[in-house]
Amino acid sequence: MAVSALRAAAPCAREEAVAHAAATARRVLDNVCRVVRGKRPQLELAVAAVASGGHVLLEDVPGTAKTVLARALARSVRGATLARIQCTPDLQPTDVTGLAVFDQRSREFVFRPGPVFANVLLVDEINRALPKTQSALLEAMSEGQVTIDGTTHPLPAPFFVLATHNPVEHEGTFPLPEAQLDRFLLRLSLGYPDPETELDILDDHGRGQPLDRIEPVVGLEDLEQLAEAVLAVHMDELLRRWIVDLVHATRRLEIVELSASVRATLALDRVVRAVALLDERDYVVPADVERAFEPVVLHRLLFSPAFVAQTAELGREDVYRRFWECCLGVAPRPA
Repeated sequence: MAVSALRAAAPCAREEAVAHAAATARRVLDNVCRVVRGKRPQLELAVAAVASGGHVLLEDVPGTAKTVLARALARSVRGATLARIQCTPDLQPTDVTGLAVFDQRSREFVFRPGPVFANVLLVDEINRALPKTQSALLEAMSEGQVTIDGTTHPLPAPFFVLATHNPVEHEGTFPLPEAQLDRFLLRLSLGYPDPETELDILDDHGRGQPLDRIEPVVGLEDLEQLAEAVLAVHMDELLRRWIVDLVHATRRLEIVELSASVRATLALDRVVRAVALLDERDYVVPADVERAFEPVVLHRLLFSPAFVAQTAELGREDVYRRFWECCLGVAPRPA
C-alpha cells in the first residue's frame, strides 16, 4: 500500500498496517540482539535508521561489535547483498565505485561495479580513507547512484551504508568533512557491555561464531513496506513545528558555530516516526523527539571554541545535556 493510501486509509486499517510493519522491525531487532548483547536501546535506533532508509555512523573504540552489528543486519534480510570496504590511506575512489576497463575482445570499455553496488555496505574505519575516497560515497549516500565517466549507474534498492569510526586513534586518519557527516541519518555509540553481559558473550562464543547462527527473518520487500509504514505514522502539527523549532534553535545559539541543516530536519522527522513505529504506535509523542534528537542532530554540529573550552572536562552526556537545555530555552517542549 502506497504512503498516500496508508495516510488516507481508515484508522483501523492504518493501525493494522503499522502493527504489521512494527512486527517486521521487531523481528529484525530481536535477531540482531542475539549477537549484539545488552545494547537494545542503541540497536532500536539502528533498526529505526534501516526502516527510514538512512545511513548509520557507528563511532566507538575497537572491539565493541560495530562490524558484528552491520553483518547481523545484512544477514537478517533475505536476499540482501553485503559488501565490505576496509578503508586505508591507499584506497582509491574507483576501489569503492568501480571503473570502466577495456575489453580486448569487444574493443569496448566495460563497467566493472565496485563494492558500493550492494544492499548493505559496511565501510570499516571510514576515517582512514583519504578525503577524495570518502567523497566517492557522497553521491551514493544521498542519491542512490554513482556516476562514472559521465554515465550514471543506479544502486540496488534498498541501499544502506554502515560506517565505523574510531574516535580515539588519530594517527593515519582523516577527519570526516561536514558534508560527509551530514549524509549519515544518525550516529551511534555502542560502548562496552556490563560484566554480566560480557559473561553471556563468552558463553555465546564458546558455542562457535554467533553470526553463523543468524538466519534471515525478513525479505527485501518487507523493508519496502516498512519504509512506507514509517512515513504513514501520524505526527501532530505541534510536534512537527517543535522539530523545526529545535533545528532552528541550533542556528540561533551562540554556542553553535556550524548549525544543523534542512537535511537534519528531514532526518529527525523520519527517525522520530520510525521510533514510534518500533514502539508499536501509529502516532508520535514528544518522548520520541527527545530520544532521537541527539543521535540525529549532534554529529552535524560544530560548537564554538568558547563552549568547547567550557565543557572540556565534562563527559559527552553532560555536554549534550547542557546543549539540550539551551535548545529547550529557545524551543520549549509543547504542552
